[in-house]
Amino acid sequence: METKSAAVSTPSNFIKNIVNEDLKSGKVSQVVTRFPPEPNGYLHIGHAKSICLNFELADEFKGLTNLRFDDTNPVKEDTEYVESIKADVAWLGFQWDGLFFASDYFEEMYKRAVVLINKGLAFVDDQTADEIRETRGTLTQPGTNSPYRERSIEENLALFERMRAGEFKDGERVLRAKIDMSSPNINLRDPIIYRVVHAHHHNTGDAWCIYPMYAFAHPLEDAIEGVTHSICTLEFEDQRPFYDWVVRECEMPNVPRQYEFARLNLTNTVMSKRKLKQLVDEKAVDGWDDPRMPTISGLRRRGFTAESIRNFAREIGVARSYSVVDAKMLDHFIREDLKLKAMRTMGVLNPLKVVITNYPEDQVEMLDMENNAENPEMGNRQIPFSCEIYIEQDDFMENPPNKYFRLFPGNEVRLKNAYFIKCNDFIKDENGKVVELHCTYDVETKSGSGFTGRKVKGTIHWVDAKSAVPAEFRLYEPLILDNEEDEDASFLENLNPNSLQIVQGFVEDNMKQAKPHDKFQFFRHGYFNVDPKHTTSDKLVFNLIVSLKSSFEV
Repeated sequence: METKSAAVSTPSNFIKNIVNEDLKSGKVSQVVTRFPPEPNGYLHIGHAKSICLNFELADEFKGLTNLRFDDTNPVKEDTEYVESIKADVAWLGFQWDGLFFASDYFEEMYKRAVVLINKGLAFVDDQTADEIRETRGTLTQPGTNSPYRERSIEENLALFERMRAGEFKDGERVLRAKIDMSSPNINLRDPIIYRVVHAHHHNTGDAWCIYPMYAFAHPLEDAIEGVTHSICTLEFEDQRPFYDWVVRECEMPNVPRQYEFARLNLTNTVMSKRKLKQLVDEKAVDGWDDPRMPTISGLRRRGFTAESIRNFAREIGVARSYSVVDAKMLDHFIREDLKLKAMRTMGVLNPLKVVITNYPEDQVEMLDMENNAENPEMGNRQIPFSCEIYIEQDDFMENPPNKYFRLFPGNEVRLKNAYFIKCNDFIKDENGKVVELHCTYDVETKSGSGFTGRKVKGTIHWVDAKSAVPAEFRLYEPLILDNEEDEDASFLENLNPNSLQIVQGFVEDNMKQAKPHDKFQFFRHGYFNVDPKHTTSDKLVFNLIVSLKSSFEV
């Protein structure tokens, strides 16, 4: 196993304070946490918060963190998801101490269910799912006991064994804990702890046809692994009494404690794995790793770095109160991470050809340009310049408004790191669209020459047309138009039709060597990542990671 990186001191929060006190008091001698995803989909940015919390907390206190797959539902789980989760956790920079599956413990869980039956604390119920639901009661009215609740221990043991042997159909029998049907906490009203499911399991194959419910399996897994601090989100707070009941009544040798924190909610972002899967299944997006998706694989493909996501997770902190985080905050951290790392280069996304009529047609000169003005250690590069260049369509207007300082007939601008050019004429196509400019340049105005004869108010970027490399640019907006997350499928109606815009343009000649996941800052446009899915040896595709500026302030 790889050596862990040096522990990061995490910001203070209520869970960290609990851990501190537990260590000082001797309640625990070594911190053990776990990240326990169900392998029924790809991880998203909300999971990243939990990953960072569990791993960094244990690292800081020289403890252990397990990666455990809660794979108790064979119908929805798959090895594809297992592998994607492992890859995401590793990419984020974390190395687990133990790799486990809930299914590793199926035999032990079965034995613990038998312990409950022998204690008179579990029974086999013949009622249908609808009948059980109808007798569960409400928040203000108690539930009704099952007519099978008082079966003898011997009969329950025999029926449970027959369930395991495969004698019953799906849903024909369940095993329920026997607690209190009048409890104000509905989770304690004889919850189901085992059900019959005849389905192939990704890890155990066809060895089992009964599977433990998550609420029963999870505390047993924590106890088996010696987890000291079982950290989960607030929706599991009402489950904590049952969690403690299972550990106690199943007579587990280790006693973990559950602590809850508020889940991450981001503006204009779907944070439901079920809804994300629906987007994939209905082909509203280009797979789980679509750069518009909030999945870790989607963020990685878009160009977010592991460092930016970890820094974001630390900054939002850990609390118990519900809140919604502005998605611009995540953008802020990728800008901060890339501003000194990404090479600054020129790309033209909507090209307009410029012919410099007084520049020698057969001449090409190399101009010097810094790779990153804020980081001199990145050095300089040479870029070609000739009589034909591309500029942005937006950098020319035939009839400009006041205070428009870019190119228009008779106006002069500076080409970045090159010369002053002046627009003298232009050509339109049959539809009246300007397709070519004719300009002249002033040889005395070369960048870096010390020319002080006159000043211009506009500077525009460009690429040399004779050596430019064709490229595709994929520009992204939020996938969701607003923050409303209905409980039904209507969220699909709120998809932003402009969430993806694809344009064809050009980049500098030196970009020929760009590889998937290389990151660049294109002047005036933003930070871009070479797309690993669509880039080929013959075609460069860039994903917009984030624009250059934001109104967000940390």
